[in-house]
Amino acid sequence: MSDQHILSGFDRDLEAVQAQIMKMGGLVEESIRLSARSLETRDEELAEQVRSDDKAIDALESEINENAARVIALRAPTAIDLRLILSVIKISANLERIGDYAKNMAKRTGVLATMPAVNDGTSAIRRMAGAVEAMLKDALDAYIQRDADLALDVIQRDSDVDQMYNALFREFLTFMMEDPRNITACMHLHFIAKNTERMGDHVTSIAEQVIYLVTGDHPEEERPKADRTSVGPKG
Repeated sequence: MSDQHILSGFDRDLEAVQAQIMKMGGLVEESIRLSARSLETRDEELAEQVRSDDKAIDALESEINENAARVIALRAPTAIDLRLILSVIKISANLERIGDYAKNMAKRTGVLATMPAVNDGTSAIRRMAGAVEAMLKDALDAYIQRDADLALDVIQRDSDVDQMYNALFREFLTFMMEDPRNITACMHLHFIAKNTERMGDHVTSIAEQVIYLVTGDHPEEERPKADRTSVGPKG
């Protein structure tokens, strides 16, 4: 009976920390969506909401790390269970970084709102952010369902995000060459596009953790990177 009590307590701890991961994931999905919308609509109030909400994301990461450490210390998990707990820590770290990138996007909304619009650059970034948000949703679903095939699909879709970034990069270069007055706005937009591309990389890392969790192995092949640009912030 004692062993059963220990097991059920451990299961409850795992369920609690995984529930926190899903809550954190939901907040990050919303941050991606709202930051892209605030950029496109020049809604500074919405951008401020994204920046404010990032505090909740950071707090959840801290709670997840503390709870995971407590489970390891008190429950003496088996190798398989330890793999799950370590995956939770890595996934929460990736979610926190994605939230930071969304916050960075929102920070530039106010600056870009004072400048003339550059073609449909913000709309293109919103579409790119939408692709990343959909990837994140599927990566989290794959985690909950322990679905390695869905996780692999997410990894493969990252190349689509890279290609969207490459197209935007070339477009912004063209606009800057055509009219020097576009340079400042295009530099801000390029920074945001690069950050969005980096969000996709972190979602891919989450999907890779799912595959590791399910199979015990990391994906065999290094994921192809379609980002062929060599300039711009790396986040």
